[in-house]
Amino acid sequence: MKAKETGIIFMAGSLYYIIAEMICAIAFNDTPINTYIYHTISELGIPNINSPLSFLMNSAFVLIGITLIAGNCCGLKEYITKNRTLFYVFSMITASGVIIVGLIHGGNPLTSGYHTLGAVMAILGGNILLIITSTSMKEFNEYSKITLILGIVGFIMFWVLFFNMESVYMPVYERLSVYTMILWSFITGLYLFKS
Repeated sequence: MKAKETGIIFMAGSLYYIIAEMICAIAFNDTPINTYIYHTISELGIPNINSPLSFLMNSAFVLIGITLIAGNCCGLKEYITKNRTLFYVFSMITASGVIIVGLIHGGNPLTSGYHTLGAVMAILGGNILLIITSTSMKEFNEYSKITLILGIVGFIMFWVLFFNMESVYMPVYERLSVYTMILWSFITGLYLFKS
């Protein structure tokens, strides 16, 4: 796959995710501001009266997972010169995790463990993937530096989230640890498109 095509895939996947979440937040049974601050991303994907467009949020999870598989394993891999095995492993962990989140909803006691596992794979695995990617390219250029910063910020925010699960602001910590990867996906798309 050519760099420009891969870039378009990355940008389209990240934009779809952001737009889908915004639409779901507007449709959620609370004000959009309260939804972003007090309700987790997973809540937007639970099919119930609170989230009438849950299917849209879940489609965004699945699509961003497919974006990672297609983008990383078909295009970005050409720029990875070191740690290729780790790059592939964490690409698959992250993509599988976010797809699990989209297919197995939170809020159900019977399946919440699988949903949580998927979330950890996606968030922790994804930010580790960013750190691996940044240090695995031939040159440590501006793109690599931005990728490393996003990975470190997301990694730190994951642990802030982990140790503040009962906090009223936990959804904010969750989004800060997830948005690093969504922003990275868009920046990667631009980087590849311009290559």
